[in-house]
Parts: sequence; structure tokens; C-alpha cells
Amino acid sequence: MSNCLFCRIIAGEIPSTKVYEDDTVLAFRDIAPQAPTHILVIPKAHISGVSAITGENSHIVAHIFEVIPQIAAAEGLSQGFRVVSNCGDHAGQTVHHLHFHILGGQQLSLQMA
Repeated sequence: MSNCLFCRIIAGEIPSTKVYEDDTVLAFRDIAPQAPTHILVIPKAHISGVSAITGENSHIVAHIFEVIPQIAAAEGLSQGFRVVSNCGDHAGQTVHHLHFHILGGQQLSLQMA
């Protein structure tokens, strides 16, 4: 999708600070971090969000959740981390490309947004 911000990052049209990449997934630092460690993990295939996960693409999400602990370990998040995905405009999803936030590096609030 040519107008999708994350697709443009995947294509290399927009720079990012990559922390992990393989054939299926790209992970990079958030430009407006909400915690000392704030990384976005996205599939290279365009999936618009959690609501668009299907039997045909769920293997991609499974792979993302295999990669997330590896990224967290590499970032030194041994005391814990949070994984968040906003789904839809009312939930605060601003980029309609499936992505998961890894947040950590400090004691996180128990309060939900």
C-alpha cells in the first residue's frame, strides 16, 4: 500500500532505527517513545490491524510473537515488558498497519490509558 507509513518504512522510503529484521518482520524504535524502550514490531505484509487477522495470515502473527521475546531479551528487558496493539480509530490506532508496541525499561503503570 503506497500511502501506508509502515509499508513505506519497510520499502526503505522512510528511515527508521531498526532493531530487528527478517523476511517476515521489521522492528524499529518508536519516534515518540512512551517508555525508555519503545519498539514497534510490524509484519512486512500489509495487514490493516488486529481485526484483519485471519486463518490465512495468522502464522505471521505467531512469528511476531516468537520474535518479540528475542527483541525484549536483546534490549535487556529481563524485568518485564508490555506488548500493546491498538485496534481501530477509537482505540488510538493511528497507522492502519498491524503493529505491536514493546514497552519497557522502567516500572510501567498498572493504569490502562
